[in-house]
Amino acid sequence: MKDLFSFLNNASDTSDFKAKLSERGGFITFSNSGRRGGIKFFQIGLDNILQTLKDILNHIEVFKNLTEYEETPWRNNGSEYFTDPVANANSTVQTKPLFSTLSKVVMWANQPKLDDIDSDTEICLDKEAIEITIAKLEDVADSFKPLKKSLNIADDNSRQQIYYGAPGTGKSHRIKEQLEGVSKENIFRITFHPDSDYSTFVGAYKPTRSQRPLYGLFGKETVRLKDGEDLSEDIITYKFIPQAFLNAYMQAYRRPDENVYLIIEEINRGNCAQIFGDLFQLLDRDEYGVSEYTIKADADLKAFLEDEMGEDNDAIKDGELCLPSNLYIYATMNTSDQSLFPIDSAFKRRWDWEYEPIKYKNTNWVIDIQGETYSWVSFQKEINRRIFESMSSEDKMLGDYFVNPSNGIITEKMLLNKILFYLWNDVCKDGEGDIFKVSDTEDVSFSELYGDGGKQKLVGMMNYLGVELVQEDIDEDDENEVEDSDKKDNTRYSINGEVADENGKAWGKGALVRRAVEIYCNNNAQDTAAQIRDIWMSANFVIPHIVETDEDREQRINNSDDPKAKGRSKEIKLPNGESLHVSTQVGDGKKRKGFTDFLSKIKSKPEWGIDIQEL
Repeated sequence: MKDLFSFLNNASDTSDFKAKLSERGGFITFSNSGRRGGIKFFQIGLDNILQTLKDILNHIEVFKNLTEYEETPWRNNGSEYFTDPVANANSTVQTKPLFSTLSKVVMWANQPKLDDIDSDTEICLDKEAIEITIAKLEDVADSFKPLKKSLNIADDNSRQQIYYGAPGTGKSHRIKEQLEGVSKENIFRITFHPDSDYSTFVGAYKPTRSQRPLYGLFGKETVRLKDGEDLSEDIITYKFIPQAFLNAYMQAYRRPDENVYLIIEEINRGNCAQIFGDLFQLLDRDEYGVSEYTIKADADLKAFLEDEMGEDNDAIKDGELCLPSNLYIYATMNTSDQSLFPIDSAFKRRWDWEYEPIKYKNTNWVIDIQGETYSWVSFQKEINRRIFESMSSEDKMLGDYFVNPSNGIITEKMLLNKILFYLWNDVCKDGEGDIFKVSDTEDVSFSELYGDGGKQKLVGMMNYLGVELVQEDIDEDDENEVEDSDKKDNTRYSINGEVADENGKAWGKGALVRRAVEIYCNNNAQDTAAQIRDIWMSANFVIPHIVETDEDREQRINNSDDPKAKGRSKEIKLPNGESLHVSTQVGDGKKRKGFTDFLSKIKSKPEWGIDIQEL
């Protein structure tokens, strides 16, 4: 069997998409085909590939039918199921190169069995083949592990981390979640902008107002009032005023047993070289998390720190600055910002980077136009698809929190003045995206969306984009539901021969759906709640959130302003002790044929072992 290094080298000779293992360091350099003019190269770590293969294995029912390359399903499923941020980003912007690289790795692990596969168009997604690949790749990845020099090495948390992604993906929120429970006294914040500089980041002498005694004519005696109180006067003096960096730096030395955090928002909107100055050198940390190289403090800074901390304090020992291991620096960066000041490669390499993908999580948000409610996620996905197809980039896409609507309702005003204004000015300057249209042949200008006929134009845009109308919200329980008007549906059903529930009642539609899920769970007792959720959701039932895990349910409730949100599902217990929650919104309403769709989907899945018959 050829080693991974040799196998990838040989395979790349006959492939449009190169993929070669590094000789030093556990990453693979891969390329696109170069068909758009010049080959572009990218890198992905073995750990990133390992996690991606594990994600495929965990969702094998979704991926097992994707053995032939098709861009749309691989891009969409990669974006949804790949938890590794690097792989998730590449699945969207370098879909086929990533596919080809994964295929080559699977071929390597299973050689010579898969030697006849064309890695540019095919991939083996057999469960056993994926498991073999993971096991063998783990061994290769382990060979690149660094040797730890001490048992007292600092933890693995990155001390300098930049979270980046499209606008509104929740980067700041991510940091907030990570710092939950941290004392506010240990968190320091600053936002960079084009006018930011060293003095606004570190500190500088500034004029301040103070008071001094008022002396007599010859300056020998203070002036006193009749009651003996000294008179004073306001004067302007200069004092060193510390800013965010220096305040965080001093706090870290004052509290050596606690972690201190400096948060920099919008780091790419300032001139980092100017702002950091010689502090740049401090960002190189050793295995203990301490600056490898110290820097000499200037006279003003040295005097201030010695006065505040003491001359013998490690914060200014020998007149030098050194970042302690308990000082963490986190930053955010919007990839779409047209920054005035680029971040150079030397600065970039001193940070760890984590991509924050678009998750399309706010499924309960709606866009309200003239009383019609459209799905925010449907709008968001379609807009982002068009942006990507026209620009081959995620930079301008709409993140999950691009807007923050009250009660989850995006009004016409918010849609026009924030979302469409951004799309018109920052995305569609040269007509990219085919977004502002009401038909294939009729464009819409931004001004036409205001005034008479504006609302009709908005509706026309939504229809042209194919944005989904939000389905009617129907509560369904074990009882018969009201259909389109006031008519009762008296149809009765059996499920796997059972004509009544455990209480002897004829199956209501809600109870029938729950029983169907129970039967599936019993037939697949080895599956986890998450695996069952993924399989049922992949069938695309019209019934909203038909199956949820505990985490899914909690997230839905927390993101909803619906007072009945908790009652929109009912719990069932799995053989392994886990819980699943089954939707109660199963009816056939005026706009949604949830139950009819459910019966049809179940009939198309005989392998699930669920037989529903009309009585």
